[in-house]
Amino acid sequence: MSDLNGTDLTAFLGELINLRGITGDEATVATRIVDAFTPLCDSVSVDAMQNVIAKMGLSGPRVMITAHLDEIGLVATDVEEDGAIRIGRVGGVDPRILPGSRVTVYTEEGPIPGVVGAIPPHLLSKDDQEKNYELSKLHVDIGFPPERVRALLRPGTPIALYGPLRALQNNRQSGKTLDDRIGVAVMLRVAEQLQKRELPARVFFVAAAQEETTGFGGKTSAYALRPDIGVAIEVAHAESPGCEGLDAVHPFDKVVLTEGPNIHPTLHKHFMDLAKKIRVDAKTSICPEATWTDAAQLQLAHAGVPTVLVEIPLRYMHTTVETISMDTIEEAARLISAFIAGLTPQWEELICY
Repeated sequence: MSDLNGTDLTAFLGELINLRGITGDEATVATRIVDAFTPLCDSVSVDAMQNVIAKMGLSGPRVMITAHLDEIGLVATDVEEDGAIRIGRVGGVDPRILPGSRVTVYTEEGPIPGVVGAIPPHLLSKDDQEKNYELSKLHVDIGFPPERVRALLRPGTPIALYGPLRALQNNRQSGKTLDDRIGVAVMLRVAEQLQKRELPARVFFVAAAQEETTGFGGKTSAYALRPDIGVAIEVAHAESPGCEGLDAVHPFDKVVLTEGPNIHPTLHKHFMDLAKKIRVDAKTSICPEATWTDAAQLQLAHAGVPTVLVEIPLRYMHTTVETISMDTIEEAARLISAFIAGLTPQWEELICY
């Protein structure tokens, strides 16, 4: 399904966030991303890390644009005598969001729905009532008797959070795994906008694996591609109740461009100037250390890559109700497309100090 700009990104995201793709187990979502980019790019491949790499353009500087495809989640660690599945976390899962949540257990016979159970508040001691739930006190219940549970899964079985896309007012959407599959959606829109142009660069769209734990997907793909310029797409914290006045939160309607030691200063300035020129509402975010995104992996590849970080404000990060503005996704794509299309033979001036 398409809208006037190309792919219906809401429908695309609705499909993408439901696909299996916990860190280290990204093959299913990678396959769907290959299908999306294949009609638009000169070549699309999946490497040994499950990074999807789509290329377009024949000459000019090598520009790597990356967003990660993996998601946080859970993993089965043991099955108790009563059939309760004990769990560990993959990536930044906060145990406080889990009690009462729905999950999907990817058993050897296919996906099975489950719920995260905990001791009811009524049965907790007074001391425990005053504490947050610990992961060791939580379990997943899939409803089967113990012997059936043991036949279906083993330690290491991935368990995904459940949070299908839900439309809110004001062109906002909420669901799980929007961190960072909205970045993949931005890349898809950029590929559509560049498809019919004579490109002044060789562009590599990388849907990177394993960002939520190690960043190894971004690291290995940047090492392999040897880009001249790197553009990382991530999420930032959007303004929400209780976060007023914090430097780390940003309005929903602004594209965020990070500045700091992880970011090339003249490249950042060029993006800010370009945003003003094409009327993309953008603001700077200051990060005085490593950004803990794939921008860090890009910057350190080989002898170093001049890198810029483009972020989309998102509420309720690392929950099943992450919330974003579809308008900001489109604006981020417009800015990145304009950057690529506007590269000149003097592009090296953008990465000089």
